[in-house]
Amino acid sequence: MVIDMAVGKILAKNRKATYDYFIEDKLEVGIVLKGTEVKSIRQGKLNLKDSYASIDDGEVYINNMHISPYEQGNIYNVDPVRKRKLLLNKREITKLLGYIKQKGYALIPLSVYLKQGKVKIELGVARGKKNYDKRADIAKKDAERRIKQHMSEKH
Repeated sequence: MVIDMAVGKILAKNRKATYDYFIEDKLEVGIVLKGTEVKSIRQGKLNLKDSYASIDDGEVYINNMHISPYEQGNIYNVDPVRKRKLLLNKREITKLLGYIKQKGYALIPLSVYLKQGKVKIELGVARGKKNYDKRADIAKKDAERRIKQHMSEKH
């Protein structure tokens, strides 16, 4: 699926995702939030570090996404790491279910952003990397950095 890159303000990125996983496919999804959660997200007070998505009874949920309580929210604040429902149609859910049934695949949120005033999540279908894959990526980035540095010294 192709994601429309007319993205507004990126509120959070999961930087660890591309280090720990190979991203096979990306999907833009909506999320069900309470009012104080939206206000807190607009302030950028969320963390995607250990979050993941799961499929339960034909519904997709995001787990461990931490949204800090809104300061002025008092009694309306909810649990910061509660399970939140993602908004997908049935065809998209069956496609994701096909991916997840394969061994080694997971649903990882890659970024959270605003699009036309609504909070959207870029969900990635990811396959876990082995340690040697991670080392190869680090070596490749290091080599590219050295080449770039060397080229800038010449000119």
